[in-house]
Amino acid sequence: MQFRSLPLSIERFLLSPFSLLLALFLAFFLNSYSLPLTDVDEGAFSEATREMMARGNLVSPTLNDAPRHDKPILIYWAQAASVAVLGVSEIGFRLPSIVFALLWVFALFRFCVRHGNQMTAQIASLVMALTLVVGFIAKAAIADALLNLLIALAMFGIYDYFVACRDGKPAAQTRRLLFGVYVALGLGFLAKGPVAVFFPLLISGLFFVSAGAWRDWLKAVFFWPGWLLFLAIVVPWHVAVYLDQGDAFFRGFYLKHNINRYADTFEGHGGRWWYYFAVLPFILLPFTGWLFAIAGKLAGALRQSDSDALFERFLIIWFGVVFAFFSFSGTQLPHYLLYGCTPVFILLARHRLDFERRWLAFVPMILFALLLAVLPEVLAFAAGKASRPFEKFLLDGLTIAFADEARWLLPLLLVAVVGLAFWRRLPVWQGLVLAGLLQAATLALVIAPRAIEVTQGPVREAAMFVKQSGETNVVAWRIIMPSFSVYRQAATPTRVPELGQLVFTRTDRKHEVQALLAPGLTLRDVYQRSFVTLARVEREDKQ
Repeated sequence: MQFRSLPLSIERFLLSPFSLLLALFLAFFLNSYSLPLTDVDEGAFSEATREMMARGNLVSPTLNDAPRHDKPILIYWAQAASVAVLGVSEIGFRLPSIVFALLWVFALFRFCVRHGNQMTAQIASLVMALTLVVGFIAKAAIADALLNLLIALAMFGIYDYFVACRDGKPAAQTRRLLFGVYVALGLGFLAKGPVAVFFPLLISGLFFVSAGAWRDWLKAVFFWPGWLLFLAIVVPWHVAVYLDQGDAFFRGFYLKHNINRYADTFEGHGGRWWYYFAVLPFILLPFTGWLFAIAGKLAGALRQSDSDALFERFLIIWFGVVFAFFSFSGTQLPHYLLYGCTPVFILLARHRLDFERRWLAFVPMILFALLLAVLPEVLAFAAGKASRPFEKFLLDGLTIAFADEARWLLPLLLVAVVGLAFWRRLPVWQGLVLAGLLQAATLALVIAPRAIEVTQGPVREAAMFVKQSGETNVVAWRIIMPSFSVYRQAATPTRVPELGQLVFTRTDRKHEVQALLAPGLTLRDVYQRSFVTLARVEREDKQ
């Protein structure tokens, strides 16, 4: 193959189904079946599902035998169905998120074909699959892949309804579209509550009013058969959970985890109005610079009214509302912004860069690759400066983990990205997608296995030690690692241990447990690795 024909071959590959299959494999599936569950979120969702199945109660999730009111029921049902087939395993808990992420990509592809063309659909799907945070949540046993799928389906249906009304389609067709929207809203409500309804209603209202179609919006909002369908989806489980535990879920979820979470800072996840300006560049890697490069083009769409401009206005309003809403939230987490990133993937594909603004498009990815290239040295420096025992355990472990031969793959990523930036015959969008494939492979094969093994490996190993020993009388003390309960397949309540019990705690907090024991009792280590310790409470005279 001649070098001059290589860009054409790359384009053919990137526009073929094989490139999308490769992207999905690298970003969504690779190593998802073997890496330990991460804490807190993956461990909490997985243990709640495991306990729900063990108790035979498919209505009220618990976490270490305490009621868990963080999320509604849908994700637990999905995980329970998967675990019933695949068993209590990493892939058993993660498979629903992988499937929901794949459906999210498929829905995006179909939507882009309906309102664009096959090439735009292909590129938007590649961008979505290879975006940094999408890859994280796609293989994580949490509710976010499901929620993003359902929000996207609702928003896609809303725009399809707008187009059908504008084009004077038969009433039967618009009714079918509205039924689909209300199904997505109902399932979204069961996945994460009011947020799945709030955003579609607010975004659609602003868009329809801006397009002079507010009457069509009112017809959709007051479509009572749709609301009856919504209630038929949402109400049965709410009735069941009320009958099972009274109003505890309603107070815990709707008041604490919705209203209070927005008004106040929860679990230290507070930010400032500028928080998502700082976070967005990391969320969209390696495509951050691409968005910067087309920002001027997007601004023009808000001032026009042709069909293409209206479509982009809808996408921009979608992203803008989510960005603004969470910028003023008391509790802020990076993945919240994903609710508004689906339209960004489409906008990037529609405004794909050929050769212009090359360095603006590549600089963020080059900086990220540079950070990964020097990561082993950064970890070694930080380990030398760490003073707290817990931080010292983790940083020493990470330093050792990244000291093997695979560390040299990290500078190679930087070299490859810089090479793509200098390859001026290669269109910018193709270079960035290739960088995305390299980023996904590096994260899945080099970064994630080492980082997760250091941070979660000791927890899984400790749990398997307990399970194999047959020990059942185990408690935890000041360590939030619910994956421990998943792997030992038993709830682990948090309390001061008593005589004969095993206590699972952080190594640097063992002295706190000792200070709380009754006189004459002491701790004897039975397992210790890195920051994790298992110790038995015994009488001092037994030593």
